Amino acid sequence: MTVASDSVTIGTTIDPAEAAHFGAMAKQWWDPRGSSAMLHKLNPPRLRYIREQIDAQWGGDAPSFTPLAGKTALDVGCGAGLLCEPLARLGATVTGIDAAAENVAVAALHAAASGLTIDYRTGSVDAIADRYDLVTCLEVIEHVTDPAAFVRGLAAAVAEAGLMILSTPNRTPLSRLAMITIAEGTGRIPRGTHDWSKFLTPDELTELLAAAGLRVIDRRGLSFSPATGFTLSDNTALDYFLTAVRA
Repeated sequence: MTVASDSVTIGTTIDPAEAAHFGAMAKQWWDPRGSSAMLHKLNPPRLRYIREQIDAQWGGDAPSFTPLAGKTALDVGCGAGLLCEPLARLGATVTGIDAAAENVAVAALHAAASGLTIDYRTGSVDAIADRYDLVTCLEVIEHVTDPAAFVRGLAAAVAEAGLMILSTPNRTPLSRLAMITIAEGTGRIPRGTHDWSKFLTPDELTELLAAAGLRVIDRRGLSFSPATGFTLSDNTALDYFLTAVRA
């Protein structure tokens, strides 16, 4: 098991405007009808995917409630803790890092009220020296200034036998229509949340991971329909997950 220290380096991949944008939403982060409502809808398929990858990597017992017992987890771009708290309940010793101090403050208060011990920090993973069994970074890389440097920072945080799980929107006409024209245009997502030109295709992100010394072992799509909401699928046109290990 790897152990986190108290040091976090503020890295150059943080975009101050992006940090301010998300920090302004901090107080509503845990409101399922607030500005982060879409993230609440994303969480169930996210957690299904993460659980699948955990069990596949470490031979977990599917009925177990704590498959991450004895392991450390780092969530990069943790917001107010929507993923950190489930990871803690799965048994992990969890560290959450976010660029917005407002998010970290709300996350710490919510964890304490929930009876969970989570190490929340303001900063970036760019130069963090610690290594973790599980590193997650969901819907974050499209908001950084230098994706290649950011991925190198993520890779450096993965333990030798560790696992990294990322998700991000694909750069396709569908994602532009669904996430910007419709979702932001109708206020379902706050305007200005996304810059479509910064979205990465699965192949582009796979290349960045390979350059950082990681090997992709799984690729999965995240689809949406009015009838079923967000679901895992083989279609990566809207959004997708990549799971990687050390090459």
